[in-house]
Amino acid sequence: MSFQIDECEDGKVIEVRVTGKLTAEAYETFVPFVEQRIQQHGKIRFLVVMHDFHGWDAGALWEDIKFDLKHFSDIDRLAIVGESKWEQGMAVFCRPFTTAKIKYFDVSKLDAAREWINA
Repeated sequence: MSFQIDECEDGKVIEVRVTGKLTAEAYETFVPFVEQRIQQHGKIRFLVVMHDFHGWDAGALWEDIKFDLKHFSDIDRLAIVGESKWEQGMAVFCRPFTTAKIKYFDVSKLDAAREWINA
């Protein structure tokens, strides 16, 4: 599993890159980082770039559900960039867990995703 967080200039946009299968340990870094940005800026935006992504292990899925419930209205936009149909389906799956505007982009449209998330 590879997990990387990049913050854009204004701190309101967070780009997350994931590869492989997410584990609960990734959330030990992710959650405090994001919660600090929410405290500083209010609503934030996520750009999630998935490459060879295989989902979550059970512990990570639980951490993700807890995060989603706690921050239901703290995310303004969520851009999901991926390579497969099931990753595209995540854009639909996420809708009940957030008030964010959600949009899926094929990996070939990464620049368009960055443009949309910053609009």
